[in-house]
Amino acid sequence: MGQIDFVTGGARSGKSTYAERLAARTGLPVTYLATMEAGDDELRIRVERHRAQRPSTWRTVEAPRALAETIAAAPDGDAALVDCLSLWVANHLFDLGGDSPSGEAVEALEHALDAQTSAVLEAARRRGGPVIFVTNEVGSAIVPEFALGRIYRDLLGRVNQQVARAADRAWLLVAGRALALPPPDES
Repeated sequence: MGQIDFVTGGARSGKSTYAERLAARTGLPVTYLATMEAGDDELRIRVERHRAQRPSTWRTVEAPRALAETIAAAPDGDAALVDCLSLWVANHLFDLGGDSPSGEAVEALEHALDAQTSAVLEAARRRGGPVIFVTNEVGSAIVPEFALGRIYRDLLGRVNQQVARAADRAWLLVAGRALALPPPDES
C-alpha cells in the first residue's frame, strides 16, 4: 500500500516548499501533479516561476479535476506530489458557475467531492510509491462575507478532513515551520 502524507497551512506558510522537500527526500523520481488552471497572466507567471524552481528532472502533469485517474496513471516507482487540494476543490466549485450556486447544486457537489476524494485516496493507496498532498488550511480565518466563500471553506474543510484521516503522516506549516500532527483519534 502507498504511503500518504498530508501537508497543510495558510497562504505563504511554506507548505509547498516543505512538501517538495519531502518528495525529494524519498530519493525517488517525482511526478508533480498540478491542479492550478492558469486563467490569467498573473497566474501563468506564478506557474512558470514555481515550475522553474522545481528540479528539471521532475515530471509535471496537469490535474485540475481528474485527480484519482492522474494519481493512478503516475509511474508506480515515483513519489507523487499533489499541489494542491485547495485548487482542485475550487476548480469543481467554479464549474457550478456564478457567485451563488443553488443549495441543491452545492449538496450534489459535496457528495461528488466525497466520492471523488475516496477514489483519490484509493488510487493513492494502490500506488507503489508515496503520495504527498498539499492543501490550504482555510478554517482558521474569519467567516467569509460571501456565500461562495463559505461554501468553498466548508467543501475544502470536508476534503481536508477526509484526506488527513487517511494520511500516514500529517504536518501543519506555520511561518515556514512544520508541526507534526498526531494520528487521528480513532475513538
